[in-house]
Amino acid sequence: MGDPRLKLEEWGNPVWRLHNLYWITDKRNQVVKFRPNDEQRTFLEDLHYRNAILKARQLGFSTLIQLMGLDTAVFTSNIRAGVIADTKPNAEIIFRDKIRFAYDRLPSGIRERRFPETDSTTELLLSNNSSVRVGTSMRSGTLQFLHVSEFGKICAKDPKRAREIVTGAIPALAPDGFLFVESTAEGRDGPFFDMCDEARKRIGQRHQPLEEKFHFFPWFVRDEYETDSAGVAISEREREYFEKIEKLTGTTLSPRKRAWYVLTKRRLGADMKREYPSTPDEAFEAANEGAWYREQFDELRRDGRICVVPYDRSVPVNTFWDIGANDLNAIWFHQLVGLQHRFIKYYENSGRTLDHYVQIMKDTGYTFGTAYLPHDAAHKRLGTGFRNQSVEDMLHGLGITDTFIVPRIDDVTIGINQTRMAFSVAVFDKEGCAEGLDHLEKYSKEWDERAVTWKEHPKHDAHSNGADAFRQWGQRYKNLKKARPEPGPVAVPPTVNHWNQGRR
Repeated sequence: MGDPRLKLEEWGNPVWRLHNLYWITDKRNQVVKFRPNDEQRTFLEDLHYRNAILKARQLGFSTLIQLMGLDTAVFTSNIRAGVIADTKPNAEIIFRDKIRFAYDRLPSGIRERRFPETDSTTELLLSNNSSVRVGTSMRSGTLQFLHVSEFGKICAKDPKRAREIVTGAIPALAPDGFLFVESTAEGRDGPFFDMCDEARKRIGQRHQPLEEKFHFFPWFVRDEYETDSAGVAISEREREYFEKIEKLTGTTLSPRKRAWYVLTKRRLGADMKREYPSTPDEAFEAANEGAWYREQFDELRRDGRICVVPYDRSVPVNTFWDIGANDLNAIWFHQLVGLQHRFIKYYENSGRTLDHYVQIMKDTGYTFGTAYLPHDAAHKRLGTGFRNQSVEDMLHGLGITDTFIVPRIDDVTIGINQTRMAFSVAVFDKEGCAEGLDHLEKYSKEWDERAVTWKEHPKHDAHSNGADAFRQWGQRYKNLKKARPEPGPVAVPPTVNHWNQGRR
């Protein structure tokens, strides 16, 4: 098969074959022989049976893995290789432009021995009974090679299909098969984040064949991600960021790389950390593109407003509630100090009666102000022992008498936008509000698979209740009831005071 001068061991070496047999179209739309770049070679040297790959954009990992799948099918009989793409159009493009393009340009001697038995727009079945198939799911049969492309996007836009991949396609992989799950990050929600998070805990340990190994490739490893630094102004905040990354990663960011990052960030804005992360934590900090408060969280972190926020005994604590129809109730604990809105605690639970939440309030030892309740808390409810009582009535009976019903708005997106604007005056205790912040950051729009776009209304999921409770504050924060007595001067935590100075 092929050139008789080639040594047998070269034909039997898949790494040699990747360097010598395959042709691709590069970024300039030129047909070139594939040569693994430095990042791809690093990955090949660190390869495991199951691999979770978090990466910056345009590092070529999708192309590498798809060529590996094709190579496995061509040179090994009875192989089933699959590629799962995030959308059907992308599946067809991957098959046409990556797999079929590379197969059609193999040396003629190889194609004569490995001719197509079945040839469609999504599958190539070869004469050695091996195949490569591309689709949006892999529901049937055992696979020996599986590539899940842009799994983070699938998790963000189609959680049902993400679960199907985790419960169906991946378990269909042979125990000694190869799995490649690669993506840019799309927030800290869903199976891709969970897979990477678990794999990161095993860094430095021996991996079992059925355990995923974590691979991370930041933007600065790519040589081409740099530009002329002349005339590129870098702010003090940006300088501090680069110094922080150099310290965390042990790398040196040249003036050319810093200039490229600054110019690219000006164009991408809040998407920069997701598309071109410097660290894994930073990649997952960036909320998915459908998250309602993605830009607000970028500003919260930039300004250091997720910090240590102690309880101030001289100021009453307001509470903002959501009374969930799914029996999950959520409460934010808030203090208004001057013009600053401090959130010191978040609590949620389900399957509990109202006296449980009142007891949680008492156990904090806080002095309470007003409980801000959603509009349905005023609705009279029928129930054993509570006939014709509303949630507000029941709270009054339990000693929570200072209450305010936040008026209903017909369009919830108006309330969300009011809350977006309110974020600039909010500060959160990083420990007391951790669970609530997680919900706010993951609160997302619904994905429209047919229109291939985000709908302009919220997705109802586990994050809705915490976000709805916070929205009561967002709709009311400009008109909060004044606490009595009026608070005197209050000492501001250093981290918060630093933020105040930066806002002046």
